[in-house]
Amino acid sequence: MKQLLAVAGLIDRLTDFFAGFAKWAVFLCSFISAGNAVVRYTIGYSSNAWLEIQWYLFAACVMLGAAQVLRVNEHVRVDVIYGTLKSRSRVYVDLFGLLFFLMPAMLLFTYLSWPLFVSMLVSQEMSGNSGGLIRWPAMMLLPFGFGLMVLQGISEIIKRVGWLTHHYQMDLTYERPLQ
Repeated sequence: MKQLLAVAGLIDRLTDFFAGFAKWAVFLCSFISAGNAVVRYTIGYSSNAWLEIQWYLFAACVMLGAAQVLRVNEHVRVDVIYGTLKSRSRVYVDLFGLLFFLMPAMLLFTYLSWPLFVSMLVSQEMSGNSGGLIRWPAMMLLPFGFGLMVLQGISEIIKRVGWLTHHYQMDLTYERPLQ
């Protein structure tokens, strides 16, 4: 179990690393959006490339940040019943959700998005908009982000099994490791 928890720690650090990119993508997306609006309304110039880079950065925010949202337990959850459960029951509900909902969906999405990315990379597909950007970098975010979610799902499963077997402690309010 100690080795599995070490793997979970590595995955968590990887997720933190890419969450840093997501954080900067939010900033850049906002900065470009504001700059684009100022330029468009002050001097009347606009480019589809600026609009598309905003979309690409927003995709990076979502696809690179989703695993971090799972890691810090900030994802959407219906707490009406979950909040009334005891800690052990919560962990079992989490494990059920991770194993039977998150993992199959993320594996399927990774599998389905990979050929789309490869196709766009090989063809060097460009946006149909005048002045648009090449599309494969944005499409690459899909299998990469879904794969990152798979890894984080594995980490969460390991940590919950570790908690159930008394090898790992976490605050089940926030599901973060105890210091």
